[in-house]
Amino acid sequence: MIHVCSLSKVEETVTRTGAERLLSLLAAGTEVVRPASIRAENHLHLVMHDIAVAQDGMTMPGEEHVRALLDFAYRWDRARPMVVHCYAGISRSTASAYIIAAALAPKRDEAELAKTLRFLSPSATPNPRLIAVADTLLGRDGRMIAAIEAIGRGADAFEGTPFELDIQA
Repeated sequence: MIHVCSLSKVEETVTRTGAERLLSLLAAGTEVVRPASIRAENHLHLVMHDIAVAQDGMTMPGEEHVRALLDFAYRWDRARPMVVHCYAGISRSTASAYIIAAALAPKRDEAELAKTLRFLSPSATPNPRLIAVADTLLGRDGRMIAAIEAIGRGADAFEGTPFELDIQA
């Protein structure tokens, strides 16, 4: 199970779910405190801004980020949950949860997965750059991109409501 939340809900979500892995997607300078129950080797902190096109002074999500995310997901034994978070729990984290679910269930329909994501999180607005890079790396021939475009922008929110995504569905 993948649990998605904002930075402010990390400790609470890890404690509530008994998660053993944590994926943090934050801009440089945004501090995250790894909960004591998460071993250092089970925490991946990727530094990037929530942008889809290059901007001066900002780190755009790239292939190296998605490869690291995928490697982290492939090493997960799934015995206990993973928590994925970004600052607001709306864009980078929802894209990453979608990518992980698609990678670990390669036969799962991209559109069905995107619709499930929308149902679980009305505010989800997956970062399109992360989705595009993953689509290429996973050989999905544009299906991930099209599926996320089809669900459109999520409802406006300052912070997403935590949710869980079943990768087995």
